Amino acid sequence: MNRNLTLLTALGAGLALAPFAAAQAPAAPAAAAPIAPVAMDAKIALVNFEQVVLASNEGQVVTANTQKKFEPQKNEIEKLAAEVDGMKKQASAPGITDEAKGKLLREIDLKEKGLNSRAEEAQTAYNAEWQEGLAGVAQKIATTMKKYVADSGFTLLLDVSSQQSNVLWAVPQTDISQAVVDLYNKQSGIAAPPPPSPKPAQSAAPRPAAPKPAAPKQ
Repeated sequence: MNRNLTLLTALGAGLALAPFAAAQAPAAPAAAAPIAPVAMDAKIALVNFEQVVLASNEGQVVTANTQKKFEPQKNEIEKLAAEVDGMKKQASAPGITDEAKGKLLREIDLKEKGLNSRAEEAQTAYNAEWQEGLAGVAQKIATTMKKYVADSGFTLLLDVSSQQSNVLWAVPQTDISQAVVDLYNKQSGIAAPPPPSPKPAQSAAPRPAAPKPAAPKQ
């Protein structure tokens, strides 16, 4: 059951973010005469591009809207999960006959299979819509970021989003992530979404445990 609960609660917790390599990759240059290399002082900038996209106001709006759209499915799956948990308690209750327990266990098995299927379908649909929305934001932010780097005189930009990044240490001032977020928020004119309203107190019915956010895909 834990695997199923992790899938369904991830709908509200935020899922793994697909790479934005396509948004960051420069367009293929037109054929041109070779440029002779020129020695110059290096001015290097770092950026956590995935974090920039998620932290931007528009990225937050995409996430909030996607979570809101899938909230009914999440609630329904949580309800079904609570029903299965209740049936399991009945099956382990003292005094239950073997016949009744066997029938109940068969019902539990069928419900769990259906619950797993619904949770996986919802997870897949959520991921697809969320990542599609963020990919559009990433493309626009990439344009802003490259212009910021060029205007600021940087000669090299390194993305440290990947866990396999070769950057082991850098002076904090070389990280332009927040500067890019601030600049894009100003250009887009999109306000951050309001904080979610506090939920009413839950009953004593068993509820799925909140999962840890999934690690970004590389």
